[in-house]
Amino acid sequence: MADHTFDLVVLGGGSGGYAAALRAAELGSRVALIEKDKLGGTCLHRGCIPTKALLHSAEVADSARSAEKHGVLLSFEGVDPERLGAYRDGVVARKFKGLESLIRARGITVVTGEGRLVSPTTVAVGDDSYTGANVVLATGATARTLPGVQIGGRIVTSDEALRLSSIPATVAVLGGGVIGVEFASLWRSLGAEVTIVEALPHLLPAEDEAISKGLERAFRRREIDFRLGVPLRGVEQTDAGVRLTLENGDGVEAELLLVAVGRAPVTAGLGLEEAGVQLDRGFVVTDERLQTTVPGVYAVGDIVAGPQLAHRGFQQGVFVAEEIAGLAPLAVDDLLVPRIAYCAPEVASVGLTEAAAVAKYGEDSVDAVSSYEYSLAGNARSEILGTGGVVKVVRLADGPVVGMHLLGARVGELIGEAQLAVGWEAHPEDVAPFIHAHPTQNEALGEAFLKLAGKPLHAL
Repeated sequence: MADHTFDLVVLGGGSGGYAAALRAAELGSRVALIEKDKLGGTCLHRGCIPTKALLHSAEVADSARSAEKHGVLLSFEGVDPERLGAYRDGVVARKFKGLESLIRARGITVVTGEGRLVSPTTVAVGDDSYTGANVVLATGATARTLPGVQIGGRIVTSDEALRLSSIPATVAVLGGGVIGVEFASLWRSLGAEVTIVEALPHLLPAEDEAISKGLERAFRRREIDFRLGVPLRGVEQTDAGVRLTLENGDGVEAELLLVAVGRAPVTAGLGLEEAGVQLDRGFVVTDERLQTTVPGVYAVGDIVAGPQLAHRGFQQGVFVAEEIAGLAPLAVDDLLVPRIAYCAPEVASVGLTEAAAVAKYGEDSVDAVSSYEYSLAGNARSEILGTGGVVKVVRLADGPVVGMHLLGARVGELIGEAQLAVGWEAHPEDVAPFIHAHPTQNEALGEAFLKLAGKPLHAL
């Protein structure tokens, strides 16, 4: 077995892994990056990027259908799945090429193959071993399944859904989380009849209830059906498609079933526990500095319990590289990680929901938490774009903003200011004097801050 020695060995080339590799190389380390598939991982090839490309195509389709009301005469002739796929793949290919160029430019050694941790400092790949003073685990996640639901045929996960050669006429989506509502949204825009089945009481159940209810109203207007608060009893494939039986006895039939019940960490069979790395329900246990139970071995991204988001993986990868270099970087709490669902309308949030804020701070006083919801109906740019929605700000009484929650077209682009307000513990009175350009949807955030600061302009 040939041994190769580096300063840092990174196992996994997805968002967290390649970010750690890039930052470590920038700081002068010799880095080996081990990836069994393609650099970029799930996000680039089977998640964020191809999904958002298809969602943009879906938005174009909706715009074409509604063009006449904007004074533009168009005829919508339908969707060409082959060209749709070519567009999606073109976006991915260009981003992949750019990433490869970045990795080469930093002098990072890329190793293709399945790695296994064989000691606290060594990862084996086939007959070779790669040893580093530190090791970063970044093996990502894979689609979860449910007992009794066999993937195959007309039952797919998001991986297979992205590669479909045609648009199904009818689709059932099992799971009303981010993946479920995004696919439901894009399939509806591309012409499918969609039904979402979610065992919890609301779509996007982790979001503020006001936002979830707003999304449900918007989906009803789009004629997206959903069954909430009803667990699945069973699924069977038929000659025509799939038949779902729910616990209340109702049935749902569709041509295709998407199983979108979350993602599981990829940690089995990697030698982690044998090397002393503790796992909890498959997730790698770390301290607040992302070091595992083995000194010198770190973990980042979806294998660390918390929001399974690419930008969290990026941040954690950079953090660990700087931690190893002795730069003592600032640890970012998961509560400050922005969350976006790119359905139509979009949902974006950061910080505490109102219910979570009341649960955390409400014991001090029944009036310890206050909130305000500013309707996008009062925003000129939203009127031009043809979107409804809301900006909700949650604050402590006479204190800082602890949560911001947005619903509406393109509101994901506004989450940066929201993150700064929550992260810097700004009071609405601190933000209210700053100018929000007109006409922008960003003004809606300004109006909400003005209201909570006690000097509303357009808000009542």
